[in-house]
Amino acid sequence: MLCYLTAVFGLIAIVFGAGAQGVVPLALGVAGFGVANEKRWAYRLGVGLAGLNVLVDLILLLGGGFGFILTLLFAVVLLGLFLHSQSREYERIWFH
Repeated sequence: MLCYLTAVFGLIAIVFGAGAQGVVPLALGVAGFGVANEKRWAYRLGVGLAGLNVLVDLILLLGGGFGFILTLLFAVVLLGLFLHSQSREYERIWFH
């Protein structure tokens, strides 16, 4: 669900002119759809995009945009959920 929510915020960012800042979150929606359908490639894509999303939000925050604190928090939580041991174990057993 957090991938889909991140994708919605990315779509809003694109609509309101943030452009490139919304591309990675929008791609996380695609990864979320694949994870929901238990695809191994989607899990790996989700981990990579979640890490990239954290990096982008951290750069934006350090660039002086303190409005990005909440988005950084969501990005870190999403990455943490992807990398949690139970998530990795579930992916190892059930995804194909």
